[in-house]
Amino acid sequence: MLQTEQRILDVNDIQLSIHIAGPKQGQPVWLLHGFPECWYSWRHQMQALADAGYRVFAPEMRGYGRSSAPAAIEAYDIITLCGDIQAAMDEFGHTQVAMVGHDWGANLTWYLALLEPERVKVVCGMSVPFGGRPKRPAIDMMRERFKDRFLYILYFQTPGPAEAELEADIPRTLRILMHGRPIAGNGLISDKPANSRWLDDYIDPEVPPAWCPPEAFDVYVETYIDNGFHGPLNWYRNYERNWERTADLAGKQILQPALFVIGDRDPVAKLESYTIERMPTVVPKVEQHVIERCGHWVQSQKPEEVNPLLLDFLERHYRLELP
Repeated sequence: MLQTEQRILDVNDIQLSIHIAGPKQGQPVWLLHGFPECWYSWRHQMQALADAGYRVFAPEMRGYGRSSAPAAIEAYDIITLCGDIQAAMDEFGHTQVAMVGHDWGANLTWYLALLEPERVKVVCGMSVPFGGRPKRPAIDMMRERFKDRFLYILYFQTPGPAEAELEADIPRTLRILMHGRPIAGNGLISDKPANSRWLDDYIDPEVPPAWCPPEAFDVYVETYIDNGFHGPLNWYRNYERNWERTADLAGKQILQPALFVIGDRDPVAKLESYTIERMPTVVPKVEQHVIERCGHWVQSQKPEEVNPLLLDFLERHYRLELP
């Protein structure tokens, strides 16, 4: 059974909840979760890393769980979100870390590697690749491409409708998204009208998937009970602001050793196929791995394959880096 301690830090004008495991003298490894997840989605990695002697830090990201959930959309831009982790690292006195993220957490991980090239010694992103700062906000390209068709990110842009749909029955929402089996399409891109709701073409499986047993599912549900989905959805509402605030990072490469892991059945693989292909041009030291028979929740679905990849990567590129 995973044993952790929880700390609540006052950083970057919010309270940040962090779950910690592993020996106090261990080299720090940060694990950043995505949407709609929680810190406990890293339970398998936290145990494996702690057993290997690392000190593991899994925050409840801004907007989630016991961390603060500001109402303002602009409180969730990429530089502010990275600032939460940077300030937390300062609090713990971390001068060299390994940074690992999944989904939106992967996006933060890539940007933290750019912002902190000396402190972030190695980086691992799961499910979401990095293609560099685009020449214009990505949301503009999405609006052009999907002006008549449904795209979940565009659906999230207007505050209110998505919150109402997802919060109407939180356990149902999480069960559906974890299973990821719509009647048609891949769940993220669809031929249904642009003004459709997201989950109307899904069937509730009524039970979580096998990789999320009841005790884990309870943690997921508790994450959204108090603050709902407004904070997490605000992460998606800052594409223009993110683009503006990262102007000084345009053209920069991630030069640290990097690991990228994605499932072969992850719908993001299709949505971001071009980015994955060009990723080595902006992350020249990246090692890419595709996990077979695996969907989006790669670290939870296939820990028996992800953990050896991660531990081997850290052993080769991180453990030896530190004195």
